[in-house]
Order: sequence, then structure tokens, then C-alpha cells
Amino acid sequence: RGGGGLLDVFNHYRQLKLSLHIMSLVVCSLVSFLGVIGNALVIWVTGFKMKKTVNTVWFLNLAVADFLLLIFLPFHIIYVALNFHWPFGAFMCKITYTSLMLNMFASVFLLLVISVDRCVSVVRPVWAQNHRNVRKASFVSLSVWMLALVLGVPTMVFFDTLELESDGIMCLDKVDLIWRQVMTIIPFLLGFSIPFIIIVTCYAVIIYHLKKKRTLASQSRHAFKIIAALIIAFFLCWTPYHLLGVVVIVDEMTDSLDETLGHIINIGYPIATSLAFLNSCLNPLLYVFMGQDFKKKIYKSLPKVVWVHPSYFPSRTSSNSNRIFFPSASDS
Repeated sequence: RGGGGLLDVFNHYRQLKLSLHIMSLVVCSLVSFLGVIGNALVIWVTGFKMKKTVNTVWFLNLAVADFLLLIFLPFHIIYVALNFHWPFGAFMCKITYTSLMLNMFASVFLLLVISVDRCVSVVRPVWAQNHRNVRKASFVSLSVWMLALVLGVPTMVFFDTLELESDGIMCLDKVDLIWRQVMTIIPFLLGFSIPFIIIVTCYAVIIYHLKKKRTLASQSRHAFKIIAALIIAFFLCWTPYHLLGVVVIVDEMTDSLDETLGHIINIGYPIATSLAFLNSCLNPLLYVFMGQDFKKKIYKSLPKVVWVHPSYFPSRTSSNSNRIFFPSASDS
């Protein structure tokens, strides 16, 4: 009986692992298809159809970061579908997983910049109105991309293909334990923990000032909701990925061969990666559902295949008609 029970548990584990990998493939395929379309629309609207403001610069760069990840996502999907056999060569191995790191760092740094920007706009509105402009926002965005590229270099250098006799070719990081720890801890600190602390601090300051000035709270409520939604979505989607990486490193550092922990890691991997990729598909949905002006611009940009009456998009006051998402006197 005992042997039969262990066999049942093993078979159940194999079925669960297979089901989760299938789920991961389905989710990633939908994310890739919908996310590429959604972020392409955001790039088109914010880059070519809307008036250039500080905010459109932020959201254009967020969309570009997501788009770059999603165009390489099909390679990961095929890799998983082929039971982790990589047929695309060493160069695409490096590019595909560097795009993941680039997206993570660029996105979280842009959200950090947006949070600091909103905090300064609320705490020092006059200073913000005099100093915020599109040129400076573009320079800050370029700096974010440069920093993200630098932090993505280790992935580009160390990820490579490994040919196995029985399991085909794998795409993985060919590093020793020390470098693997570094490549896990740096993204956890710089791409997750530290930005999270700063962002939470910014919003604590924003909430404190908004409660003191009710008129400002009324003007900025819509902006607050959209940015908060983007930040919450990012950290909800990326938390499992980072925590799983830390668990793996701790397990390797303690040199423990806990079979249960190994099963948890194997089961958690497809869930964590699917959630991380899902974040790149969520941002366009948040723009559409929460930004009336953005919906109007999409409606005007799309071919008139299906006619929709303009009254479908509720109008706002004329003072906000040329603004994107953030009705604020400090926009520029």
C-alpha cells in the first residue's frame, strides 16, 4: 500500500506539473498576442496621436518596454512547448532573456520616476510647473533605458545554449553559484525591493498632502487611481518571480536537497513566469478602462470597420479635453 500511495503522489505531481506548463503556455500565448496589439496601440496613440506631455512620454516608454518583451515572448513559448529544447541558437537565447531583464528594470524604474514625479507635483506644485517639460522627461527616460541596459548586461553575457546528450539543447545561465546569486540578488534589490520602498514612500507622502488639501485631491484623484493601478499590477505580477528566485538561491546556499522544496520550485516556476509576462499585457487595458481621452484617440485611430457612435465615449469638461489621464496644472 505504501508503495502504491507514493506512486499515486508521484503521478499526481507529474500531472499537476504538466497541467501548469500547459496553463503557462496558454497564458503566455494570449499575453503575447493581446499584449503586442495593445502596446502597439499605446505606442501609436501616445507617440503619434496625442499632444506631447510629460505623462505621454512616461507611458510611451512603458509601452515600448512591454512591447520589446512581448515580441520575444514567442521564443520562450516554443522553448517550453518543446519541453525546454532551444532550437534558435545562442544569440536568440541571449536576446530573448535579456529582453525579460530589460523590461523588468525599465518598467520598475519608469514607475519609480512616475511616482517621484507625481510626489513632487503634489508637494511642490509651483516648482513642478516651472521645471517639468517634455525635453527633461525624455532625457530621464533615456537615462532609465541606459541603466536598464547596463543591468541587463550579465544576462546577455552569461546566458547561453547547452547541448545535452539526451535532452536536446537548453537555454540557461552558465554561471557558478556565486554569479547566480549575484544575478538573482541584484534584480531582487534594484528591480523590486528598493523601488517598492521608494514608491510606497512617495505615495504615503502624496496621500498625506492630498488629505490636507481637498481641492488638490479632487483634481488628482483620476491620476492617482491610474498610477496606483499600474504600480499594484506590476508588483503583484513580479512578486512571485522574485520570491521564487530568492528561494532557489537560499536553497542552493544552504546546500539542502529538500525534495518538497524542489517540487514547490518546479510547480511555482510556470506560475511565476506567467504572471511576470502577464504584466506587460495589463498596462494597455488599464489605459483603456481608466483613460477616457485615450479611448477616444484609439477610436479615431482604428479603421472604421465597426461603426461606434462617439457618444459611447463619455465626454469630460472642456478644460480636460486635451489631457491624457492626469488633469493637473503642472502637466506639460
